[in-house]
Amino acid sequence: MMTDKMSMSEEDIKNQFISPAVFDVAGWLKSDARMEYSYTDGRINVIDDKPRRGKRKSVDYLLFYKPNFPIAVIEAKDRKKHADPGAGLQQGIDYAKDLNVPFVYASNGDAFVEHDLITGKEQRLDLDSFPKKEELWKRYKEESGLTPAQEKVISEPYYSSRTSLEPRYYQRIAINRTVEAVANGRNKILLVMATGTRKTYTAFQIVWRLLKSGVKKHILYLVDRNVLVDQAMSGDFGPLLNKESKVVGGKLDSSYPILFALYHQLAGREGDDGHEPFRQLKADFFDLIIVDEAHRGSAKENSRWRKILEYFDGPNVTQIGMTATPKNDSEASNIDYFGEPIYTYSLKQGIEDGFLAPYKVIRVNLDVDVNKYRPKKNQKDANGRLIPDKEYTSRDFDRTLVIDDRTKQVAHYFSDYLKKNNCRFDKSIIFCEDIEHAERMRQALVNENSDLCKEDSRYVMRITGDDKVGKAQISNFQDIQSKYPTLVTTSKLLTTGVNVKTCKFIVLDSNINSMTDFKQIIGRGTRIAEEYGKSYFTIVDFRGVSRLFADPAFDGEPLEVVESKPNSGGSGGKGSNIGEPDPKYFVKDQKVKVLSDHVQYLNASGKLITTSLTDYTKTNVLNKFATLDEFLATWKTTDKKQELLDELEENGIYYKDLVKDPKYQNMDPFDLLLYLAYNQKPMTKAERIKNVKKSGLLDQYQGAAREVLETLLEKYKNDGISDVEDINVLNLPEFEKFGGPVKIIFTLFGGKDKYQKTIKQMEEKIYS
Repeated sequence: MMTDKMSMSEEDIKNQFISPAVFDVAGWLKSDARMEYSYTDGRINVIDDKPRRGKRKSVDYLLFYKPNFPIAVIEAKDRKKHADPGAGLQQGIDYAKDLNVPFVYASNGDAFVEHDLITGKEQRLDLDSFPKKEELWKRYKEESGLTPAQEKVISEPYYSSRTSLEPRYYQRIAINRTVEAVANGRNKILLVMATGTRKTYTAFQIVWRLLKSGVKKHILYLVDRNVLVDQAMSGDFGPLLNKESKVVGGKLDSSYPILFALYHQLAGREGDDGHEPFRQLKADFFDLIIVDEAHRGSAKENSRWRKILEYFDGPNVTQIGMTATPKNDSEASNIDYFGEPIYTYSLKQGIEDGFLAPYKVIRVNLDVDVNKYRPKKNQKDANGRLIPDKEYTSRDFDRTLVIDDRTKQVAHYFSDYLKKNNCRFDKSIIFCEDIEHAERMRQALVNENSDLCKEDSRYVMRITGDDKVGKAQISNFQDIQSKYPTLVTTSKLLTTGVNVKTCKFIVLDSNINSMTDFKQIIGRGTRIAEEYGKSYFTIVDFRGVSRLFADPAFDGEPLEVVESKPNSGGSGGKGSNIGEPDPKYFVKDQKVKVLSDHVQYLNASGKLITTSLTDYTKTNVLNKFATLDEFLATWKTTDKKQELLDELEENGIYYKDLVKDPKYQNMDPFDLLLYLAYNQKPMTKAERIKNVKKSGLLDQYQGAAREVLETLLEKYKNDGISDVEDINVLNLPEFEKFGGPVKIIFTLFGGKDKYQKTIKQMEEKIYS
């Protein structure tokens, strides 16, 4: 039996040893398990403007106690390469940590090795001693101290239907951790989930399970924008439509279990202290409050909105804050109010998993931004006002001083880029300094794109808080099927909450210094819609705002509270938020030109780099094989070279695209990688074939057998090593004259083993 195991593949080991031990002996049901379970989509890598999906993370077995509660991971290995049954344990532990699973097992068909993530202990188990389902659940309850209340909630399933999607792994963790914390009596909970990871869907599943289990009965869902209420009620919360009501005109209908409301509707007007609409209901009426986008007004300690949370804050009330951008500064701190996040799923992780779109950045430098602007002595602006004599920088432009041609050049550069790249109908958001700047930018874009605006005036639109016509088009802008609006200028309105899955361009022409605002703006492009050609997005940066990507706070937790200074050049509207607006001076006689632009891509480490496909490939080869000897040893010991090449492709080594380049098209991928990564002199495939013929291998065969080998070498020259290794190649028309696969293998070469031995020898000569 040991000899049989040594020749078995990993799949054979699973089918003949591991699965029988789990399902037949231990009694787990097939419905309790997910086999080859992929829990990520595979990172999208963008190099030279071409998106490519990376390898998905997947586990061999994921065992569930309940449909919403995975309890064990099993990682399988073959016996030939892995003499120890625990060889796959560390890999399995990584998967289990990702999936929030307590028990990890590894096996090569000889035995199981268990790692308990709760206790940190390991043990070896005989193949017929894998724990039964109830036995493992009992251990989990005892080791984790699970309360009866938590067990009740855990037993409540997710909402599901034929059309509903199963929660992604991070959503499941967020849901489970939250409902367990609620069941355990925790009153304040903060969930941090990057924009585009479906916080509202996660909130719905939390509400569904808490309602159905009877843990919560009256729920208030708070947001600060009407569009967010409508999106939630008709979208993710649709299955609870008959149980929910929207607060209109400040009237709260207590007959519904779920109320959706805007903060300002409940808070009322300034001066209404003691008579605010939220006081219509008793302080203990709601037992669950969900605060969507908790980074904004509700986080501020002196905000009138905070009064709502403080009023409904009894001992039996749970308040859940949800945000993509946790704040912790002198203006506001949702961490100070809600506590440390119970779970965080970041933008970086979302991109790494392939659930969020990566980005490239085009940094555009305008001469007036680089060299600054200083007016001439006694120079007056377009309105006849004397312009104060000082150096004006990009922080001043469109805030205190407007250079008309600068706006035109921004509009021209972006419009020209769309035209040159044949993407004029890619939905785009242009973020401006304030509403007035957004209107001037709209006009400049209209003049640059008058041909399309003539066909439909909605091709370019301004969507800002003061414009009813623009705001009425938000739903069309969000609609994947709708062509218009296409280019949208804004200042603040589209910063958060508006989901535009097909948005492919984020244009930054605003001074953004707030990390919270920056994260939210970048989040407008992170949704993926591959079926509509959206797998990444492009940031066109005219203000150097992309420097914030290098800030550790971009994808980290908020740092300690930092005192912020008033009038420090934030991204506010007209002038500062404090005191009178700064006056604006308008300059019409200053010409502006583009000095330079350069493109950067997001690499696997989350850094913006300037790179090419060749550089990217070299980096990834060296990351996997640090030395030439390591690469050669792996190549030599790999039975099928094409399987190794396929694995390299999955890990971001895109040799297939490179060999299309005329410089490399005659190279074997082996030579190409040696050349790029280790600077080794390459050989062509023709030279390798010549070496095979010189070796004398073909001279050992006569007649048709030799012709078959020569035909295989010709296939190698044209198509690569995969055709030599794949026995199915003998079904191709080129081999019909030899009598087909059966005759070739058994008559010409004396059987399958002898044929495969010959092919192995020829392969060794190719790469000798």
